[in-house]
Amino acid sequence: MTNFTFTAHDETATARLGAALADALPAGTVVALHGTLGAGKTRLVQAVARAEGVADGRVVSPTFVLIQEYTEGRRPVYHFDVYRLKDVDELEQLGAEEYFYGEGLVFVEWAERIDEALPPERVDVEIEITGEHERQFTITGQGDVYEAAVERCRQQLEAQ
Repeated sequence: MTNFTFTAHDETATARLGAALADALPAGTVVALHGTLGAGKTRLVQAVARAEGVADGRVVSPTFVLIQEYTEGRRPVYHFDVYRLKDVDELEQLGAEEYFYGEGLVFVEWAERIDEALPPERVDVEIEITGEHERQFTITGQGDVYEAAVERCRQQLEAQ
């Protein structure tokens, strides 16, 4: 398991992290997002989607629709919000496995609610609020492919 911590002092730094993730993550990556309300889960997805070529303003929280699909970029970006799901069965009814094992980048907000349904090999991102505009991101790769991707992301951010 490989991980690193990145402190974003503002939204510009979060955008840098999103761009680095977009560059480092291979197609088919599932990213489990963990953090309290307002931590910046959707903001990170916006940053990755922008780096993938999705127009600014298109990415919104999928709280009420559960899944947002953005297919106009370099690769598809799928954005789940599972907070309102009662159980894993509801997730299966949404056809999540098709997304989880497809070619897009899949981001799952409130992933801890469905941890047992997520692929064991994935990227986990823990977001902590550390100041009014500051966030601390702990990014962990689970499995060889994702450990290498997380390391590439770390190296890219350090080189900037």
